[in-house]
Amino acid sequence: MLNLGCSSAESGCGIRGTVAASLLAEVAAAPGERLLTGVSGVAGSGKSALLDDLADQYRSLGVSVRRELVDLDRAGEERDPVARERTAVLVDDAHELPDQTLARIRGLVGQPQLNLVVAYGLWPNPPLLKRLASDLSRHHLPVVLGPLLRADIAAHITAAAGLAPNPFVDKVSELTGGVPWLVHAVMRATREDGRRVVIDAAVLRSIKEQLGLELTGVDEELHELLLALAVGFDLAGRLPPHLDGVDLDGLIARARAAGFVLSDGRIVPLIRGALLQTTPVYRVHSLQRALVDVCIADGRPLDEVARVLALGGLKDARIANALEHAADRVLPTQPTLASTLYDEATAAGGDELATAARRAQAASSIGDLDGAARIVDDLLHHEDAPDLTRGVDVAAAVWAQRGMLARSAEIYRWLGVEQVGESAALAAVAMIGTGDRDGADRMLAATAPAGSVSVLTVASTLMGQGLLHSIDESAHDALPALVRASDMMTASGATAAMPEFPAALAALVALNTGDLSIADSVLDAAIERGQCGPAARGRFLLLKAWAAMMADRTDLAAQCIRQATESQQQLTPRDELWLRALEVGLARRADDVPGMVWAWQRARESILHVAVDLYSLLPLGELLIAGSRLGEVHRIEAALAEAWMLLDRLGDPPLWALPLHWSAIQSAILTERPADLAPHAASLAHAKAHSPMAAVLASAGKQWVSVLAGKVDVSAVETSARALASVGFTWDGSRLAGHAAARADDRKDMARLLACARDLHPRTPTDETPTASAPGRSQVRDASVLSAREREVARLVLEGKTYWEIGEAMFISPRTVEHHIARMRQRLGATSRGELLDQLRIALGPDGEAPHGP
Repeated sequence: MLNLGCSSAESGCGIRGTVAASLLAEVAAAPGERLLTGVSGVAGSGKSALLDDLADQYRSLGVSVRRELVDLDRAGEERDPVARERTAVLVDDAHELPDQTLARIRGLVGQPQLNLVVAYGLWPNPPLLKRLASDLSRHHLPVVLGPLLRADIAAHITAAAGLAPNPFVDKVSELTGGVPWLVHAVMRATREDGRRVVIDAAVLRSIKEQLGLELTGVDEELHELLLALAVGFDLAGRLPPHLDGVDLDGLIARARAAGFVLSDGRIVPLIRGALLQTTPVYRVHSLQRALVDVCIADGRPLDEVARVLALGGLKDARIANALEHAADRVLPTQPTLASTLYDEATAAGGDELATAARRAQAASSIGDLDGAARIVDDLLHHEDAPDLTRGVDVAAAVWAQRGMLARSAEIYRWLGVEQVGESAALAAVAMIGTGDRDGADRMLAATAPAGSVSVLTVASTLMGQGLLHSIDESAHDALPALVRASDMMTASGATAAMPEFPAALAALVALNTGDLSIADSVLDAAIERGQCGPAARGRFLLLKAWAAMMADRTDLAAQCIRQATESQQQLTPRDELWLRALEVGLARRADDVPGMVWAWQRARESILHVAVDLYSLLPLGELLIAGSRLGEVHRIEAALAEAWMLLDRLGDPPLWALPLHWSAIQSAILTERPADLAPHAASLAHAKAHSPMAAVLASAGKQWVSVLAGKVDVSAVETSARALASVGFTWDGSRLAGHAAARADDRKDMARLLACARDLHPRTPTDETPTASAPGRSQVRDASVLSAREREVARLVLEGKTYWEIGEAMFISPRTVEHHIARMRQRLGATSRGELLDQLRIALGPDGEAPHGP
């Protein structure tokens, strides 16, 4: 029996399991009850320790304890050692006793004054021991000391280390199979790391080394069986040819009795590791190849053993091939596992070039852009590169996520229509996104291989068709096609390398047409079911945040942003731009000038890392408005020029162009440059015959101009404001009504427009409801001096805004602003404007003074 430094290997090294504790509790609860039972278990399971504990317990109860029996066949040499008084006879290692002694012990069962507990191992199991065990079982069920439960191990670790067991318990349980003496051995390899228990790798390796050396002490046949199990053979199938003819049942019984093999026939992982670590590599690999031969001869798939053999360092083309096939099967739905399997296949001697495109696809699908790029770059530099179209798809996807969709289109042109095959629609997505309508038409005219009906092919075809509709007069057909593409991709559970994801395209078109609820539902389904794998999740969450922002649901937008940024997947440069534009948009809608300045500075940097494409116009439009308000439009003029040229190449398609035209109109209003407004207003007017959204925006633009000129048609303004909200411009509609209210002459008209503004923007602050500060907004120190409403007015006063500008920002009239300021002056005891400003700075605190902005 192996010892490994335990004071008593057979004792289980002092680790008491639940079963042993239950027997001791039973004796303590009924000390007068006669106990006759057997205790069985593998070597080192704690049988001797349990007998020691029983002996102590009986002695404390005044019961005489006998641990050894004299062979009474030696007549007259000894008197019967068993006294007539109440006695507990505790017999250990009964499986090693001769038949005569076992017979004498059987005779003790009939003596009523005796308690009898007999401990025995699982092997050998002679007939007389079987009869004795049967006799005892009639009085009490046998006590079987099996593997330690997780709770037993956790309790032992807690007692030994004085620390919470943490996930280390699972590691110990996995390594040892719960065999007590092995649990103790692993515990010797532990150390404390802060408040956690961890395994010291060097000590554990030393224990495996010692285990392996001591295992050489078992007989050759048992050692060979254990080594065969360690390399991957199993008891359910054939064993190595050199073990043919051995007494397999006997060997298995001995292995189980020693605690080397678990009850299900699996070798204990720690024993396996010890054997593999200490056996010469050539012997291990020889047995591993024999295992492959046996599996193939029996027609068994190699999947079950291929990973184990590859991780063991075996290089064999058959193993590499099996791992590649396994990776191919899971690549569409489990890219992380596929990536691991491809790596293992390569380690087993697989052809790196042959699997390069698939390895790159797996890396791309889990968000490892750099890894995917390295693999695919190497692939594309080879002449006659295998799986070339897949490799191009990955390269195009990587370029797109890096914000360089033009490179995606370029690589598809390099591939050519002759080789594009089923990726024609993906090429069209890249080309339409960069303004190349003719190139997209040529790609879509390419004939896919006959009989191709895969979900990916159908979904990508619908994507291409939907995008073509979106830039044509049949724009109303775009959204249905893209929603169906997203539905199919979501239902398939497949991942694929593509320049843009179906759900993202469907959401973009829905956002551009004002169908916010459609965008929301498509994105929800895609997020819930993991469309296109982990790499797409962040993008879907940011698009959902955009839809929430447009619907004036800022809390939901912030939640989606938080989920996207807290994800394990790092945001791509393309998505980083959306994040920064969202921060700008939310700060602008909260009238948080300091927050908007902070967000604008970050957005300015993000836009330098990406090139404008059709699918990034919404964030560009938001930055245009913010830049106009901050007087820094010149910083994005190059990107704007690129966007207008892109739209011009596509014929200024209303579905994609209208939101940017509307942003340009807002910019012209903010910068008071009416001449800049005219061409965009003309575009809206031209498109309104075919686009309901264009009609709404054109009418709203007309009302804005009238309001700024001091002409307020209350009914027309209210109609336009509510129409803006209906097409996804809720905040803009509220703003229009608020601006008009500030310029209305009649108090009833003012009240009506303010009610409309508040109806569309329900979080507009009132004197009765305190406002929640947006990110970056200053906090008020003295909440008892000013009301929440007055603090809002105070901040705007300190920013240097006029009564009229404050009224616009807060949807109240200039006269109401004047009333608030008069009341604040009275409360603060200020006698002049200068004194009022000083008092307001004190009331708001030093952080409350916002920087002066345009």
